[in-house]
Amino acid sequence: MINHIRLDERLIHGQVAIKWSRHTGVNRIIVANDDAAKNPIIQKSLMMAAPTTAKVAIKTVEDAITLLNDPRCEALKIMVIVSNPKDLNKVLENVKGIPQIIVGNYGRVAPKHDGEVRKTFGSNLYAYDDEVEDFKKALTYNIPCVYQTTPEDPAEDLKKVLGL
Repeated sequence: MINHIRLDERLIHGQVAIKWSRHTGVNRIIVANDDAAKNPIIQKSLMMAAPTTAKVAIKTVEDAITLLNDPRCEALKIMVIVSNPKDLNKVLENVKGIPQIIVGNYGRVAPKHDGEVRKTFGSNLYAYDDEVEDFKKALTYNIPCVYQTTPEDPAEDLKKVLGL
């Protein structure tokens, strides 16, 4: 069963590998990211950063959706990681039973819009207006959604963080 879906533009890194995987007790991590799924160098980097306590699958968003809808996933404790709000919405539209959305690091390294500056919403959350619209759409699924960089940080309602 899916433990939670995390939006983190860095995908798997120290906070995910050490803190989040242990805090949530997951035994599987599914990275849903088209670029990572098609790039062996990114895959190797993510696998090197992955915790030894969880098996990792790096899939395109569509393949991750197919995998997450497989009934065999019910017996597992899965953390799903996406890198941007558009991919978050694709997963939310097509996978049922996601109990929680945790938004972490986003907007520092994500692709930039020419001449625009992302608005700051938290110490590690920056978004353009169109990305805020994507976050608003994610909130319409009525799944608890928080902004939380590490498990030690207080979980903040994403709606409040975005000023909605």
